[in-house]
Amino acid sequence: MGSQEVLGQAARLASSGLFLQVLFRLITFVLNAFILRFLSKEIVGVVNVRLTLLYSTTLFLAREAFRRACLSGGTQRDWSQTLNLLWLTVPLGVFWSLFLGWIWLQLLEVPDPNVVPHYATGVVLFGLSAVVELLGEPFWVLAQAHMFVKLKVIAESLSVILKSVLTAFLVLWLPHWGLYIFSLAQLFYTTVLVLCYVIYFTKLLGSPESTKLQTLPVSRITDLLPNITRNGAFINWKEAKLTWSFFKQSFLKQILTEGERYVMTFLNVLNFGDQGVYDIVNNLGSLVARLIFQPIEESFYIFFAKVLERGKDATLQKQEDVAVAAAVLESLLKLALLAGLTITVFGFAYSQLALDIYGGTMLSSGSGPVLLRSYCLYVLLLAINGVTECFTFAAMSKEEVDRYNFVMLALSSSFLVLSYLLTRWCGSVGFILANCFNMGIRITQSLCFIHCYYRRSPHRPLAGLHLSPVLLGTFALSGGVTAVSEVFLCCEQGWPARLAHIAVGAFCLGATLGTAFLTETKLIHFLRTQLGVPRCTDKMT
Repeated sequence: MGSQEVLGQAARLASSGLFLQVLFRLITFVLNAFILRFLSKEIVGVVNVRLTLLYSTTLFLAREAFRRACLSGGTQRDWSQTLNLLWLTVPLGVFWSLFLGWIWLQLLEVPDPNVVPHYATGVVLFGLSAVVELLGEPFWVLAQAHMFVKLKVIAESLSVILKSVLTAFLVLWLPHWGLYIFSLAQLFYTTVLVLCYVIYFTKLLGSPESTKLQTLPVSRITDLLPNITRNGAFINWKEAKLTWSFFKQSFLKQILTEGERYVMTFLNVLNFGDQGVYDIVNNLGSLVARLIFQPIEESFYIFFAKVLERGKDATLQKQEDVAVAAAVLESLLKLALLAGLTITVFGFAYSQLALDIYGGTMLSSGSGPVLLRSYCLYVLLLAINGVTECFTFAAMSKEEVDRYNFVMLALSSSFLVLSYLLTRWCGSVGFILANCFNMGIRITQSLCFIHCYYRRSPHRPLAGLHLSPVLLGTFALSGGVTAVSEVFLCCEQGWPARLAHIAVGAFCLGATLGTAFLTETKLIHFLRTQLGVPRCTDKMT
């Protein structure tokens, strides 16, 4: 498969994923806004911070390294060994859920049962839901490796929507159930998610006329189960060693990704109510990152991993592939920078209004607006880091990944200390400031790797981080105009003034996007030729 064809598939995966995720996330957004009005800050804090951290930590430690290792390289491999390796995530998940569940029940502060009832049951069911989700891991990796564009997005989005509907129903009709509601909804979510993958592959492999069967390495659903391969080896030891390298890195990356939740959970720097407000703002602020940046990062990580040879110098690889990878990286960096700057500039003047609409005075008063404004700056760094790291991890050799682990170790320690100190000094905003510092260091590491990787080639993908002075001036002017508009029109003068404030923002946004369209012609060409591919080619399902 040529680099252009792989690029086209990655672009289709990203663009189709973007559209579907925006649609489903908007539905979930409305449902969550409705649910939020019936909950206390304490319950939100326990569910969204304490229990969700148990679930995400279990999944991350059990599967992240396996995903990265098994998605590296091409589809031409002994898939029986790869699938066997992926099934090891299940016993690993059982171990981590039991070990972490014991910590959550025995070593951490237990919420007041009168305010947050049924905490122990919540711990058990959230741990169980993580194990259930791991049962679908071989199906997920197979789908990702063969770029089944819509399956992942539809499965995850449908599961989230059904979970939100069930939660809304139980909150309205059985509010006294407390954590039973969210625990059952979480278990329901993971069950539906796994069933979506199992049902899809069962129907696909049961249809001999399906054209996709020609590209799949399995012909029956039972081929996805653990089995001894023809050469007698249960797993591919090269993949297993790479998995171990990624595991050491994933452990550190999890601390960096969820660092503020670990500090909140283990050091008790915020009460459960403040944790709830912070988490709601954090989720709202990261909505764009999950909708836009994550699908792009996941899709183009696969592209870079397929096009480039891991650990091999750029001058020693096929130059056509190196050139395509450089052009794609430059365009993705430009896209991430523009999207992040737009969110940062306009988010400053519209944070309070967004919080008031989403959660009422519980969010728009107090520290909520300051938190969201700070998070808008963090989103800019998130966007750039997502692109740089998806290239870096796809191109690094095993030895380079191991060396990177030492940097991550030092960064993890400094991040946790900085989070604790900044939170003591300036409250929950300290978490976001520490995250910005952490993300800045990670971006610097990735930029250094990319610079060295292309140093002896004629390609300069880091040029994607340069914007025209005219566009930068437009961003600055828009930020000033919307800030003045907020002072005079938002948010105590009623809805007519709010609508006028929104109109001012829409006009400034239009002017900014128009300037970007006229000045960033190279990026526009990339978006038209690559993300516009679905209009002129057959879509993959």
